[in-house]
Amino acid sequence: MDCEGKAPGHAPGRRPPRHTRGPRQGAPHVSDPVRRIPTLPLAVGLAAALLLSLVCGVAFGSSGIELPRVLRLLGAGLTGGRLDASEAAAYAIVWEIRLPRTVLAAVVGAGLAATGVAVQALVRNALADPFVLGISSGAAVGANAVLLLGAFASLGVWAISASAFGSALVAMTLVYLAARTAYGLTPLRLVLTGTALSYGFSAITTLMVFAADRGEAARDAMMWLLGSLGGATWGSVPIAACTVLAGLAYLACAAGRLDALAMGDETSASLGVDPDRLRRELFVVTAAVTGTVVAVSGAIGFIGLLVPHLARMLVGAGHRRVLVVAPLAGALLLVWVDIASRTLLAPAELPVGVFTAVLGVPAFLLMMRRRGQAFGGSR
Repeated sequence: MDCEGKAPGHAPGRRPPRHTRGPRQGAPHVSDPVRRIPTLPLAVGLAAALLLSLVCGVAFGSSGIELPRVLRLLGAGLTGGRLDASEAAAYAIVWEIRLPRTVLAAVVGAGLAATGVAVQALVRNALADPFVLGISSGAAVGANAVLLLGAFASLGVWAISASAFGSALVAMTLVYLAARTAYGLTPLRLVLTGTALSYGFSAITTLMVFAADRGEAARDAMMWLLGSLGGATWGSVPIAACTVLAGLAYLACAAGRLDALAMGDETSASLGVDPDRLRRELFVVTAAVTGTVVAVSGAIGFIGLLVPHLARMLVGAGHRRVLVVAPLAGALLLVWVDIASRTLLAPAELPVGVFTAVLGVPAFLLMMRRRGQAFGGSR
């Protein structure tokens, strides 16, 4: 440097060439540029793929029904057309078994992906998922009380869903009361409290499995714990769909506040966002949606972890864009996972959670190994 503080070899007043300056602390690696796909075309493509996947979900199964016949049966059901008596069995399979199951898979996938986005904003950690708050383990206690001990048998077909949702609400209340302090809810306390209570709920579930008679009940309990859509009916679709749509509507309205929360409490407060109030709202919404979808599908992991991260990689970290792409991608993924679970070893059916784990574990390890990975980007 000369006496005037100028770098030698450069004219006064001129900035050094860009390549001579070292990278800023925390700047993204030049060799790993962020490429964003326009949100609208991507969303339209995902919606079209989801519609096609719903048809495939109805067409594929252990009972071979040709695609043209499936389309004819779907058309007859939608338009009220007449069918021959010989089509009654195939019509029942398509409309009463496969279609509600496929629709419910899309609803559950969308709900888990959306709540994954919300939970990751809530705790400011891209490696969190909807089950980190302990709601899933709490729902498992109620569901297994029905499957293993015969509790709430008077509710009939609604027993498992009602019991799982009720115990999810109890778990939500316990986590909230244990994590709350005079200074509000903090991400670390929520994660630690949810994790600790999740172990406690899992222990209760294990005790019920050991206390119950071995046999079909234990097998059903294991299927539920690993996630299954085999019990889907039209009665379970409306409640789950309405809850997921309400949660999506809230998150869409709160997208700007989620962006502020992701930048830290001080920054969000300076932007006029109350971080404690927003965390309370997010906690209630994510717990309600998670409890509802877990009640009808069991504990399906990794959807809420992987899909939000994938959405950010495609369209960036802005929550308005992520909340458009993530639910569609989650619905699409779970529809095909459900197809695989009931066709690969047909007529036997594998738990949905087995396939999500096969996809999720390698992806999770890759996420952990990415250098500088933080919430929504690099640091």
